[in-house]
Amino acid sequence: MAAELLTIGAFARASRLSPKALRLYDELGLLRPAHVDPFNGYRHYAPAQLERARLVSWLRRLGMPLARVREVCELPGDAAAEAVAAYWAQVEADTAARRELAAFLVDQLQRKDIAMTTSPAITLRYAARTDRGLVRPTDQDAAYAGPRLLAVADGFGPSGGPAAAAAIAELRALEAAEATSTDPLTALEEAAQRANRAAPSADEATGSTLTALLRSGSQLALLHIGDSRAYVLRDSGLFRITHDHSLVQSLVDQGRLTPEEAPSHPQRAQLLRALDGGPEFAPDLQLLQARPGERYLLCTDGLYGVVPIEALQDVLTAATDPDQAVRDLIGLAHQAGAPDNVGCVVADVAAVK
Repeated sequence: MAAELLTIGAFARASRLSPKALRLYDELGLLRPAHVDPFNGYRHYAPAQLERARLVSWLRRLGMPLARVREVCELPGDAAAEAVAAYWAQVEADTAARRELAAFLVDQLQRKDIAMTTSPAITLRYAARTDRGLVRPTDQDAAYAGPRLLAVADGFGPSGGPAAAAAIAELRALEAAEATSTDPLTALEEAAQRANRAAPSADEATGSTLTALLRSGSQLALLHIGDSRAYVLRDSGLFRITHDHSLVQSLVDQGRLTPEEAPSHPQRAQLLRALDGGPEFAPDLQLLQARPGERYLLCTDGLYGVVPIEALQDVLTAATDPDQAVRDLIGLAHQAGAPDNVGCVVADVAAVK
């Protein structure tokens, strides 16, 4: 039998996998040798294993994660084909999303070089609204819009409503603060830290998300923790400028879940970061250069979870003012069944005349 087997070197050449890769796939249980010499540890492979090895090689060339490669290799032909097609559809969707993000970042970075000399003074026109939805017995979302501050919060747990309201209240003090008195990102972070310290202890499973924009001159400081979202509508389209701190988003990032599967995942509400009184307070912070003509949307998952991004863009593009946009967006959530509370803020950036 040994004479019929291939050494690891010969098998590597035939399968176009390196010996190093073959050793890794052996350790992972993805491609076990047919025989391992008990004395010297040399690996030998059967010619019949070449088909699986070549499939592994092709899937890896597609960029498929090893865990998913293992799943595909265990499927019968038709199911494996469907799995590969689904994976590639996800890759194309992710590539499109990254293309949009790259365009946003290129635009944002180009703005930084000219911001100090050519950026006009700006003001905000805004509207904010929350809605209980059609299923939940109470409204645990909070939303606020003012001349300098835009914010949404989505409470969860037994005292989620008060937690969301308290988070917004901490930030509202920034409206009255002198715009140049402190760095806006620092001001936002310190206010959110106070809100986190005031939140119930983590073992009560109560807390809130928080997504906020604070205007300082022609810049907008962004703070984000949880799975509420911020979007910006520019000439080139609608861009999401926050990244969800949720279990399902982490699974999508790892390639273990498709974006299409995420909304129906049984643990879609599980957050990895939030204002919950715990010690692991780590919001995302970012400074954006705003321009007249832009329209910003801050919302909770009660909106984006049931309304596709294409519909969000259509409403934001068509609405004549922020108040109409907020009302129309909540109307779309109701048309989709509104299974959750909806918190929504829309603000237009305008030049100071």
